[in-house]
Amino acid sequence: MKLRYNVRVYPSASQRASLARAFGCARVVWNDALRLRRDAYGQGLPRPTAAELSKQVITEAKKTPERAWLGEVSAVVLQQSLRDLETAYSNFFTSRNGTRKGPKMAPPKFKKKTARQAVRFTANACWSITRGGKLRLPKIGEVEVRWSRQLPSNPSSVTVIKDPSGRYFASFVVEVEDKPLPELDAEETDTGIDLGLSCYAVLRGRRIASPKFFRRQERKLRRAQRAVSRKQKGSNNRRKAKHAVAKIHARIADQRRDFMEQETTRIVRESQAVYAEDLNVKGMATRRGTLGKSIHDQSLGRFVRTLEAKCLRYGRTFIKIDRWFPYTQQCSAPGCGRLTGPKGRHELHVRVWTCTECRTRHDRDENAEANIRAAGRKRAAEIRHEAER
Repeated sequence: MKLRYNVRVYPSASQRASLARAFGCARVVWNDALRLRRDAYGQGLPRPTAAELSKQVITEAKKTPERAWLGEVSAVVLQQSLRDLETAYSNFFTSRNGTRKGPKMAPPKFKKKTARQAVRFTANACWSITRGGKLRLPKIGEVEVRWSRQLPSNPSSVTVIKDPSGRYFASFVVEVEDKPLPELDAEETDTGIDLGLSCYAVLRGRRIASPKFFRRQERKLRRAQRAVSRKQKGSNNRRKAKHAVAKIHARIADQRRDFMEQETTRIVRESQAVYAEDLNVKGMATRRGTLGKSIHDQSLGRFVRTLEAKCLRYGRTFIKIDRWFPYTQQCSAPGCGRLTGPKGRHELHVRVWTCTECRTRHDRDENAEANIRAAGRKRAAEIRHEAER
């Protein structure tokens, strides 16, 4: 499988200027090519091919005074920008005709100079990693890299990213082999995962407290955003104030990412099988007020995706439970299974309830985890039975 490794890079002042030129040139090539495609569509002309776009917006454009500065950056960066545009159009067309899974894709849009910028160098750019551990990029030079770990294989490409807080990263795509962990007793170590807000996740035998990274920094972030609104637009003070806001957001994102990586790794090491609910996080987050903000802060969808990828790599069973399964309302007591639990969003405050049929007292989250685990075991047995036939 393919993984992405991100490392921090520290370009010098001249290298930052060269990267800024590369960011801008790639953006201009994208916009010029997109404009040509839109004009051809509006005039009813045939769609220009990739070769024709490359000739017009790169080769011929370099010969004009208005676009002569395109020759100051690597041609591979410009060509990759055109390939990204072709990929965007391909995703849009396949999404429109129903052959692409996932949410509907919109057509490509013109790019603006935003706080986050990126360029990609493929193998054709002849970039390399020096013996001293520096990243050699064409027309940029050798960039200092802080390696946190070695790459497991030779990367196929590298993407240089500048985030809104002003940090630079090199993102490598590498091919890695699966690393199955020692097999555990499934009956003793499998677990359901009930995700929530008051408690981040309830597993078999333990709970994961909600870290609330955004909520903890909300007051500090509010003061920083208020400082931005008081600065004059276009001034250096406003730029510095926006940078301070971006640094707070970057810290929150880093904390959340580190928390997810640690917790998902622990779950994979301790559990032979993992059963998680298939939440409609996007629909839940559309609610106004503090509830929607808290759902965004938890980032439950990313947690489930990260856990699923790690289970696949390390040889663990991962099964998603249907989102319409009444795991909260159903009594998990043996031989009962009646739907006597709290129902609807108006009973979210009910954390402990008693089944009216068997008189069993349940903790809402622990009962949901037990039902998810039982449904996951049933689904796993069905999958094994289908595989044996």
